[in-house]
Amino acid sequence: MNIVPAVSGPDRLLLRATARARGWTSLVGAAALADAAATVLLPYAVARAIDAAPPGGAPAAAAVWPCVALVALSATAEVLTELATGCAAARATAWLRHALVRHLLAVGPALRVPPGDVAGRVAGGPAEAGVAPAAAPQAAAGLLPAAGARVALCLLDWRIAAAIAVAFPAVALLLRAFVRDIGQTAHRYLTVQGTIAGRLAEALGGSRTIAAAGTADRECGRVLEPLPGLRAEGETMWRVQGGVAARGLLALLLLQIAAVAVAGVELAAGRVTPGELVAAVQYAGLAAGFGPVLTELLRLGRARAGAARADEILVLPAPAHGADALPPGPGELEFRDVASGAALAGLTLTVPGGAAVAVAGRSGASELAALAGRLTDPDRGEVVLDGVPLPRLARDALRREVGYAFARPALFGGTVLDALAFGPTRPPEGWLREAARAARADDFVRRLPRGYETPLADAPMSGGELQRLGLARAFAHVGRVLVLDDATSSLDTVTELQITDALLERFADRTRLIVTNRASTAARADLVAWLEDGRLRALAPHRALWADPDYRALFGGTG
Repeated sequence: MNIVPAVSGPDRLLLRATARARGWTSLVGAAALADAAATVLLPYAVARAIDAAPPGGAPAAAAVWPCVALVALSATAEVLTELATGCAAARATAWLRHALVRHLLAVGPALRVPPGDVAGRVAGGPAEAGVAPAAAPQAAAGLLPAAGARVALCLLDWRIAAAIAVAFPAVALLLRAFVRDIGQTAHRYLTVQGTIAGRLAEALGGSRTIAAAGTADRECGRVLEPLPGLRAEGETMWRVQGGVAARGLLALLLLQIAAVAVAGVELAAGRVTPGELVAAVQYAGLAAGFGPVLTELLRLGRARAGAARADEILVLPAPAHGADALPPGPGELEFRDVASGAALAGLTLTVPGGAAVAVAGRSGASELAALAGRLTDPDRGEVVLDGVPLPRLARDALRREVGYAFARPALFGGTVLDALAFGPTRPPEGWLREAARAARADDFVRRLPRGYETPLADAPMSGGELQRLGLARAFAHVGRVLVLDDATSSLDTVTELQITDALLERFADRTRLIVTNRASTAARADLVAWLEDGRLRALAPHRALWADPDYRALFGGTG
């Protein structure tokens, strides 16, 4: 089942986020409508109360109670609106973040967005977009007092309504320009913000290198270089908002002056009552008062900008998986005329089932390893496991049968044992410890403060120790194919030989694809796939290839 929404743009994404808020969005709309209705009716109720009061006396209770009820209704509606707004935003934000994270993980290694920028999009974009489910009905409801006020003014006296109607087109144009400008500048602001976050993440990842090189000041300047642009976009955003607010306030004051002037003339002529004059002034303010609408439009503009940045991630293609299971087989892996970028150009290779095949070459070896388990897809050709093209396999079937160990493994989980168990299924603890022994990781793990139960945060490791844990994790989850992508590069020679022994003997019935730049590892494999210029130059035992000086040059000429 596709768990990521098929979105065609920011607006559709916002609609889907709004749908996830369900009842909370409805409650926001209902409460906003109730508040708008109370706001429109209150001036009329006040006018009735004023006109019902005898000269020099207080109005009767029957005339006051409607005012009290409308104020209470408005207050209750505002409380419910605040509650529903927060809940709707939380629901929409959570859904969008889940969708983004799932899609990012589905895209996998094909993702070409800096990690810091990705973090900004996942953390900030959904938070901005999450306000849309509440902001949209509130913006719509915010227009109702203005519309109701215009109707009320027409009912009170058409001359007062005509006096302020001339400004309505200008107000509409003002709002339209605001929506356009605020949406564009908010998107630019978030983009610059993401650039800074991306550079900061890069700097944090290389903090030891920066400290060793003494380039902290230079790197600080590089990270903060876009800051003036961020400031400029922020100032533009506030300038747009402030300019619209100032012009709107001026329009409101002029309309109220016009309403008071015309209503005063109408009162002197006996065509309106004192209460209706008060109501006319209040309705004039409502008719031109678009402050609440302006606030919601600002939130919608930022929401659309956040949704646009999220959509840029969601439109990235993720590999689709089939539903097939693998038939019984030895783990024969076929690369049929595969091309991938500049690394591979029409490579054809068959890795016999149960064989240990070393992959050597100045380029293309890691790309071949990624294709073996469909971490990436080829631009051309296909990869077949035991007669089944990899795209036809179900995701779980593929991940169970093709395991990986990497040069720089990432560990996940609360403890060291959890890191070893990380995979499609959790093996028994005894098997996890046995895998650690095979990877020569058991000794140093036992020396940790709490052994296998040591939290990862309290288990600092060298590059070699990290590689051994990565190998142990791969051994614990081994299927019919095991891919080692330069996974022993940080190990000393003795440890590397011991692990190779385990790999060749303990897993002799599994297909092993070993990317290596060590002649000793290639010499112990059954076959060596020698890559050159993106193609297979030879597939033969190491001893047969060693006579070729070009092959010896891959390993520095020693073996």
